[in-house]
Amino acid sequence: MTDTTTAQPEARDYSDTLFLPKTEFPMRAGLPKKEPQLLERWDAMQLYKRLRETSAGREKFVLHDGPPYANGNLHIGHALNKILKDVVTRSHQMLGYDSNYVPGWDCHGLPIEWKVEESYRAKGLDKDEVPVVEFRKECRQFAEHWVGVQSEEFRRFGVEGDFADPYLTMSFAAEAQIARELMKFAGSGQLYRGSKPVMWSVVEKTALAEAEIEYQDYESDTIWVKFPVKHHRDLKQGWDLEPNKPIPSQPVVADDLADAFVVIWTTTPWTIPGNRAICFSPRIAYGLYEVTAAENDFGPQPGEKLVFADALAEESFAKAKLGFERVRDVPAEELGTVVCAHPLNGLGGGYSFDVPLLSGDHVTDDAGTGFVHTAPGHGTDDFEVWMDRRRELEARGIDTAIPYTVDGDGTYTSDAPGFEGRAVYTAAGKKGDANKAVIEALIGRDMLFARGRLKHQYPHSWRSKKPVIFRNTPQWFVHMDKPLNGYGLAEGQPPAGEDTLRTRALAAIDDTRFVPAAGKNRLRGMIQNRPDWVLSRQRAWGVPITVFRNTEDGRLAPGPDFEASEALVTAIADAFEAEGADAWFAEGAKERFLAPFVDDPQNWEQVTDILDVWFDSGSTHAFVLEKRPDLKWPADVYLEGSDQHRGWFHSSLLESCATRGRAPYGTVVTHGFTMAEDGRKMSKSLGNSVAPQDVIAQSGADILRLWVMTTDYADDQRIGPEILKGTSETYRKVRNSVRWMLGTLGHADGERVALTDMPELERLMLHRLVELDRLVRQGYRDYDYKRIAHALINFTTIDLSAFYFDIRKDALYCDPVSSTRRKAALQVIDILFEALTRWLAPMLPFTMEEAHLSRHGDEAGRSIHLELFPEIDPAWESPQLAEKWARVREVRRVVLGALEIERREKRIRGSLEAHVAVHVTNPALYAAVADVELADVSITSQAKLDHENAPADAFRLDDVPGVAVVVTHAEGTRCARSWKVLPEVGSDPDYPDLTLRDAEAMRELDARTGAA
Repeated sequence: MTDTTTAQPEARDYSDTLFLPKTEFPMRAGLPKKEPQLLERWDAMQLYKRLRETSAGREKFVLHDGPPYANGNLHIGHALNKILKDVVTRSHQMLGYDSNYVPGWDCHGLPIEWKVEESYRAKGLDKDEVPVVEFRKECRQFAEHWVGVQSEEFRRFGVEGDFADPYLTMSFAAEAQIARELMKFAGSGQLYRGSKPVMWSVVEKTALAEAEIEYQDYESDTIWVKFPVKHHRDLKQGWDLEPNKPIPSQPVVADDLADAFVVIWTTTPWTIPGNRAICFSPRIAYGLYEVTAAENDFGPQPGEKLVFADALAEESFAKAKLGFERVRDVPAEELGTVVCAHPLNGLGGGYSFDVPLLSGDHVTDDAGTGFVHTAPGHGTDDFEVWMDRRRELEARGIDTAIPYTVDGDGTYTSDAPGFEGRAVYTAAGKKGDANKAVIEALIGRDMLFARGRLKHQYPHSWRSKKPVIFRNTPQWFVHMDKPLNGYGLAEGQPPAGEDTLRTRALAAIDDTRFVPAAGKNRLRGMIQNRPDWVLSRQRAWGVPITVFRNTEDGRLAPGPDFEASEALVTAIADAFEAEGADAWFAEGAKERFLAPFVDDPQNWEQVTDILDVWFDSGSTHAFVLEKRPDLKWPADVYLEGSDQHRGWFHSSLLESCATRGRAPYGTVVTHGFTMAEDGRKMSKSLGNSVAPQDVIAQSGADILRLWVMTTDYADDQRIGPEILKGTSETYRKVRNSVRWMLGTLGHADGERVALTDMPELERLMLHRLVELDRLVRQGYRDYDYKRIAHALINFTTIDLSAFYFDIRKDALYCDPVSSTRRKAALQVIDILFEALTRWLAPMLPFTMEEAHLSRHGDEAGRSIHLELFPEIDPAWESPQLAEKWARVREVRRVVLGALEIERREKRIRGSLEAHVAVHVTNPALYAAVADVELADVSITSQAKLDHENAPADAFRLDDVPGVAVVVTHAEGTRCARSWKVLPEVGSDPDYPDLTLRDAEAMRELDARTGAA
């Protein structure tokens, strides 16, 4: 039998004729391995040097780095801070500035000294037995080690800057300039030695600044103490209520009050030996109360009379388990005539002085008794009231000297008779026996009304984590309100009214931009209310207060009354430049510096206190911005955490205003603090800490940076595994879009299409770039990174991946080489790639560098970070086109919804199997889509548009009225190359299994390759 079947030609495989994406840019980022390679590349090409060379001659933009302490590994707060700073400098570099970043470190002071002391204690050594210069040497070595460690960790975050030549507050040149700045205060008469209560760490044996304090829960002893009113016949005269009010010639103390007690309440019993007055408020109603019944073994007994604020009397008597009745009003005028005896009168032969009642604005009836126990050596309000009333007190014959009741080791001095040697806190920061001793003494004298315990927020040192005390000590201060008389002002710079450090600082705040704006009021409030600036610390590691004090007349050298001040300043600064601040502590330093200028150096005492480290960091503008030619003064921006309103922003403002008449910055940017994922503070004990080193090791620095960029850094932010998981997913989407563009551009031949010849879809994308260009540039100038990041992420994932790329894949993969549509799409994708990678480069420096090198080749010296942001042609803007396509996308959304249902119900496998009938009765929407290829836009094989009413069962979306879609199967044959289903497949005799478009594409390809 003969086989008469005709042999069919084998179907051609068209897969290798499609222009599918091709790239070596990997889908999986592998950032933990890739990023170190890029860092090595940047080092090899000397990227930092190239940046400076490339931007030479441009306008300078300077972010001045607030120095972190060099005393340990970096935490997540450091990462947030330094990544933000890096984005500031990188973005301004790409905006066209010479944006140089010089990192710095704070190397002096307690944080480092404390670490060295800890190592001593671990070895059983006593720091005080080591020569001070040797101890300082160990502190320097400790700081040098951590500067190196932190430098590498900052660089691993992707931070670019002059890490080869950073600034260090312990460099000899820095120490010399810090000393010069301090001596400017001495020369202008603003520096003085005074006695005030300061926060004192018994553990660290030094005064602390407010910025070194944190508040923790603490349980205090509380006591209500009776102060006996002295009999009016013992009073030589009354006591005035207000300063400058005439003193009444006759006392007005009534007999029933003369035998009464004024009751105070305090949470610090140990301060009672320091009591010198009682404060009351004329705004509070007071009464005289009599005890009618008593249940306690100690305390008031029936018949005793006591004075309380009416609002607090019942609560206080209940605490003491007393019955009572109110006798009468006690007006403020009467209280103003009262003088009490001290409740410890006679103990140890002391406390025989009068205790006057003084009016005070700080007194409230919120808690306690309405009377405030006033110990001017142990509290700011107490001190201020005491000093404000000093004239009248002295006229009254009262000694206004403030006692030093507590020594630096936390024990009572001889100024607390009967308690000498008792400890408020031990050297380990634990409660001593002072409270117990005071309470027992009060009980023994029947002066205790009641006692209790209270859990409240109490100041602790943020280093030792131990409670601090307010303690009167001799310290060095800077006047806030003494006239400066134009000192330090530039020529032609008039003082703004009264010329004091406070008025200058307030004026400078008004001239400063704050981001967020609320920072202005916060800093302003601090400056308005702050007391004189305490500069001295009783430590060893730091820049000393380089002045000498005459023991006879109190003059300072250098100082306004010392003729050789300028020469002495030069001698000290020159020595520091050559030898560092150790020169001050060397044997014979006083004679070395003073001998050329005074007859007898022995008449002068050398100050050995060191400067608060906030003065060091507040002076960085003087030895960094002013001294380095690659920077400028003032800086454009300071950026730190919001706690620096009381720290670096604050001290820099005061130092610069006092010596130069203005702030050292133009803008202050602040960020919040990083919390755990659950909103709680990070804690090792809770196990919710996130170490940046761990994030980088697992996911890469760009993931950490993207987290920073997508958070509202101005407020407190959160981080944790789930948040980082979401960040990684966002990164993946952006990376895949970049990868697809790279793969698609692998087929680009560089041909260009005129704007007028481009399809609308391409022109729409160019319009969007104009909009984004404005947003990105303004966002970087406004430090609004979240806005930029979300705009670019949404554009990439929604406008591009889910819309433009999705629509254009068919044309890019299948159109003929000669297709204008395909050429225009490649051209626009090239523009999109350059814009997006550059705009994102400051945020994701590693990923965008990798993409840039993949696109342009990785020959030596190439880097995206040497480029500027793209120049976007304003001619691309077309609001009318954007408005039209916004309507097209509304219609498309309904079509895609209908197709999704068909896929879900498995009536079609893919959208190319579908024919969509689109019924648009909305005139505006119909006009928008009338000339649009709906099949291309909806990624279907066939589409039909009409403005007729749709069947009742057509698909609709409630938020797009006037649009309905009916999906049916496309009619025709599936193309073997593009998979479109069209009746025309088979029309071309040379390519009977293709659409006409695909047949044309194949004809061109085969002609080029010579294929049949």
